[in-house]
Parts: sequence; C-alpha cells; structure tokens
Amino acid sequence: MVETISFLGTLRWQDLVDIGLNSYILFRFYVLFRGTYVFRVLIGLTMLWFFQQIAAYLGLIVTSWVIQGIVAVAALIIVVVFRNEIRNVLQVRNLKSIFWGVPPKTRVAPVEILAESLFELARRRHGALVVVPGEEDIRELLQGGIAWNGEISREMILSIFYPGNPVHDGAALVEGDRVSRVSAILPLSRREDLPSHLGTRHRAALGLTEASDAVAIVVSEERGEVSLARGAKLQRIADAESLVERLEEHFGVAEARGPEARRERLEVTTAALVSLLFITGFWYSISRGLETLVSFEVPVEYQNRNPGLEIVQASVNSVRVTLSGSGTLVKSTRPDQVRVRVDLSGAGAGENTIPITAGNVSLPPGIRVKDVSPQSLLVEMDLTVKKELPVQVDWTGRLPEHLMLAEAVLEPQRVELVGSRRILESLQTLYTEKVPLERLREAGVLEVPLSIQPASLKLAPGSPEKVVIRYQTRRRE
Repeated sequence: MVETISFLGTLRWQDLVDIGLNSYILFRFYVLFRGTYVFRVLIGLTMLWFFQQIAAYLGLIVTSWVIQGIVAVAALIIVVVFRNEIRNVLQVRNLKSIFWGVPPKTRVAPVEILAESLFELARRRHGALVVVPGEEDIRELLQGGIAWNGEISREMILSIFYPGNPVHDGAALVEGDRVSRVSAILPLSRREDLPSHLGTRHRAALGLTEASDAVAIVVSEERGEVSLARGAKLQRIADAESLVERLEEHFGVAEARGPEARRERLEVTTAALVSLLFITGFWYSISRGLETLVSFEVPVEYQNRNPGLEIVQASVNSVRVTLSGSGTLVKSTRPDQVRVRVDLSGAGAGENTIPITAGNVSLPPGIRVKDVSPQSLLVEMDLTVKKELPVQVDWTGRLPEHLMLAEAVLEPQRVELVGSRRILESLQTLYTEKVPLERLREAGVLEVPLSIQPASLKLAPGSPEKVVIRYQTRRRE
C-alpha cells in the first residue's frame, strides 16, 4: 500500500495526459475498425507479437526472429490488401465522428412509409432495391445513377420501381428523408456460398453491404419477399413492423433495449478499460521499468553572457552526467540529446564559481539525472575592450644568398582587436601567418592572413582579416 501511494506521488500531470490520450486513441481505433477484416487481422498480429516476446524471453532465438519477420511483413501487407476497407472507415461524412462516435442525425428517413411501400411492392410482385447508407461514404462504390432528390412518399417509391419506369431496374439511394439517386449500379458479391435462387438484386445488395456499413433492402419480384442485407448477412423480413425495427436500429433512433443492447454497452466499456490497462502497462514498462544507469561526457554550453564580458578560461570544458531510467529509454538516448547549459547572467569580471545541478541538464522525457561531476564550475571572465596593435610580418626561412630584403611595407600597418582586457594588455604586437622568405622574388605583393592568438580575441568591425605586403629585394654586392 505504501509503495502504491509512493508511486502515485511520483506521477506528473504529463504522465496522466500521456496515458489518457493514448488510451483514448487506442479506444477510438477499436470503435472505428471493430467488425472489419482489418481489426481481426490486427488482433492476430497482436497475438503474434506477444508470442514473439515470450519466445525472446525464453531464449528461442530462431522462433523470435521468424515471428518478428512475419509481423513486420504482415503489417505492410495490411496497408496494401485492406486499403479500400481502411479508406471506407476513414471516409465518414462527419470528421467529428472519428473522434466522438456516431455523428448526429439531422434528418431521419420516414421508416414507416418506406417499410409499408416496400411491402406493397412485394405484394404487387414488383422488384426493388433500396440502399440506406450508414456512417461511411459509399459514393465510390456506386456507379451511374440519376440524381433524384425527391422527398420520400408511398407514391414516389411505388412509381420508381414500377416495371414500366426506365429507372426501376437499379438501386435507389435514401439519404435522410429523401431519395437522392435512382438507377444506381452496385458492386456484386463474389461469394460462392450464396444460394442459387438469389438473383442479381440480392447479390448487388450483399456486394455493397460487405464493403460498407450501409444496409440494403431487396424486394423479390419472383417470390414476393422482402430481405435486408447488412454486412455479410441477408435476412428475410416477415412484415413491415420488423423492417421498421431494423431500420430504426440502423438509424440509431430505436431505444436501447434488450440483452443485445446491454451486451454492446458492456463490450464498449470493456474495450475502454482494456485500452486504459494496456496503455498504462505499456507506459509503465517503458518509463518505470528496471532502472538502468548510463554516463555521458557532455560539453558545457554557456548562455546569457553579458556582452561586455569575455570568457577567459574555465576549469573544465565538459562534465560527466550519469543518467537513470528504464532500460528501453536509456538505451535509446543518444549523447547529442543530453545538453548542459550554464547561465552566466549573474557572472561578473574575475573568477565565478557556478554550481551545476540537474536543472542545468536538458534530457529526453522519462530520463532522470543521477549525478553530475564536477558539481561546480570555475569560470574566469574579464571586461571586453578594444586595442589597436601594430602588425608585423612573421618571416621564416632564408632568402637566396644573392638576394637581400630592401623594403617591406604593410597595408594596413595597425589593426584593432576586441577581447579580454587582461589578454590585450599583455599583447604589444600582432603577427601575420608565417611567410617563407624562399617565396620572395625581386619585387612583389603578398596577401597574408593575420595570426590571432588566443582564439577568444576577435577583429574589431571594419578591420581586415588579411594584410598586403609590398616588398622589394636587391642583389648583394
């Protein structure tokens, strides 16, 4: 109990948001894809992944590798094979339904009128096919058709499917309280287990409902029967009242009742709890697993330095940082992700002792600082000043024996440096880079860079980085 309270006390608000957000994403994934082939395959892949972890734990090397390879290949195949089903799930009419469930229905079809009209067609032995979409966009599954946009009535339904009407042979699309399209062509089911007495309308109805969440109502002109296709099932409807109940369930206007509704609520609640437990366990295994230690040598970065001060020297250029965390996170941490920053805003001229704590260390999420060595840093700073120095050529080597240097003129002869006052006070002359005398001829012009030491010194704005040497030699007498 004490350990549980202690653990809860270490939780940050970011941890709770992390667990809650990912649990909800996993739950929404279940809500969107449940009942699809993609979901069943993903369940199988999840089981394989668990077996792979068990095989790796037991030391079954080959078995672990084989299962891992199967999971990796299967994950790619899912995207290719089930791309249409995935697209249909995501192509909902209302984007809000992806995050918040069933979108609100602004208009509901008059199911009583629709049901009575279809059974009237059955009594007259007039064939009919009516499609009622669900949440998914089925426009890509429909071909052809004529825009209708007529309000549903008994007379309209009977006239659309009257055998003498040119549009009676296709499907009528019902959206809200209107018939939006007639004479549409549906994809045929490719199932081989369907009874031979089913006609083209029945196969077209199943072809659409197998690929979407729509329902299709079929009226057989030969047998005078009304059937409802939903998913991969085709069910004969006995009377108009039964059809009204099925359509109300589809539209979501029927009252939740009976053991089936309770079972569905229990299923959704269980899925939410499983999502929360799974993500919590996954989070714990990553962030609070077995503690692992690792050390990095990290260079020190300085920030907020006073522009009027210059860093002369520091006691160390890097510190050793020991990190702790779960093995998974620690192993994935790279040295470039760890940074040590020292704030110099309060430093003044002279020696400054600056403590180095965990607050100076920038880390990836989930990693903690175990130790920092050294725990303080001695930084010597000095005022930044300007000083003008004469430039002198740093000759090296020897001239040919028959020549002697008669004249060498520098342009410019003096340059201005910016840097630490103590360093500049000790400098009296600024030299160029080395110039070999062997390169000189009777007369010429050389462009030579300046040699600025130490590197903390900088040229003042406007000072050239190179000087021009105009020289003249003469022959020895």
